[in-house]
Amino acid sequence: MSRLANPSLLLLRNEEELIGERILVINTMRDGFLRELKQLNPNSDIHAFSYNLADHQDSQKYQGITSHVGHSLPILEELDLIIYYYPKSKPEALMMLDNIRAVASPKTRVLIVGDNKGGVKSAEKQFKPFAGEFYKLESAKHCVLFEFADLTLLENFDIRSYQTIFTVSVNDQSFEVASVPGVFNHGKLDDGTRLLLEQIAVPYKGKVLDFGCGAGIIATYLGLKTPELRLNCLDVSALAVYATEQTLKLNNLEGNVILSDGMQAVSGQFDLIISNPPFHTGISTDYQIAEDFLALSKQFLKPKGKLTLVANSFLKYQPILEAQFGEYVTIAKNNKFAVYHAQKS
Repeated sequence: MSRLANPSLLLLRNEEELIGERILVINTMRDGFLRELKQLNPNSDIHAFSYNLADHQDSQKYQGITSHVGHSLPILEELDLIIYYYPKSKPEALMMLDNIRAVASPKTRVLIVGDNKGGVKSAEKQFKPFAGEFYKLESAKHCVLFEFADLTLLENFDIRSYQTIFTVSVNDQSFEVASVPGVFNHGKLDDGTRLLLEQIAVPYKGKVLDFGCGAGIIATYLGLKTPELRLNCLDVSALAVYATEQTLKLNNLEGNVILSDGMQAVSGQFDLIISNPPFHTGISTDYQIAEDFLALSKQFLKPKGKLTLVANSFLKYQPILEAQFGEYVTIAKNNKFAVYHAQKS
């Protein structure tokens, strides 16, 4: 049984607030809270939502919970309670708060909970102008729990209105990128990916996988350099999948965009796997996704297939690369990032 995280414990300390006939939980923490919520509401219609496929798959294991994944909330009639775990990204929170107002009904109560370090106190300023009623229910366990009611509702929610278009220029290549809040390095090219693109030798043909594609910057750069490449882009985030689809479309490129937790939804083998792999989950740092990816990457490469990735210099990926490939080379390094390259024999 998972140990309940502090935001979930704070919610359960206020269990009288968690009663409803139709409940939507957003961003749950994979800690068993949904099980506890169902026990409090055995006859209620309870839904969970996440942008993240791994969170969605975790929520599916609880009996009596209907889980959803996507870039926008499901439309559920007569929601009387929404529970929102506040995210690390404030722009993502602002987008979600608008989405909540588009799916809520006049009787919907919204509980927002989060860790102080994650910026949950911003929720009061962000959401209070749109609520006729506001309460700070409790502050404990380094977390805060707010309640909002009598919401100013929105007629609809369209993620396209939150889309940002920006230009990336690397080497002799310039192109437009689409991004939305919640996507890695929303609205700009991060330094690690820039270093990777400055150093990568683009293959002249073959099948490429951009793992952890974010807004699709790496795949787009490769596709514009070499139109013959068959592009595949993968991310665990439905927001990233949406952004990558829009970026490819902006640049008249075709690609297979996959929503997948790690390599779960991947089949076949590739001539090149390229990545700026994710290593942050929530507030804490988590290397497991990238380490699992590295451990599996070799089996998804064709003979003589290549793996190229960029990572923060302090991350200990070298022993995993050595164990998988026998040897690797560091093709670029600065005071923050290193670009590693390995080839399957």
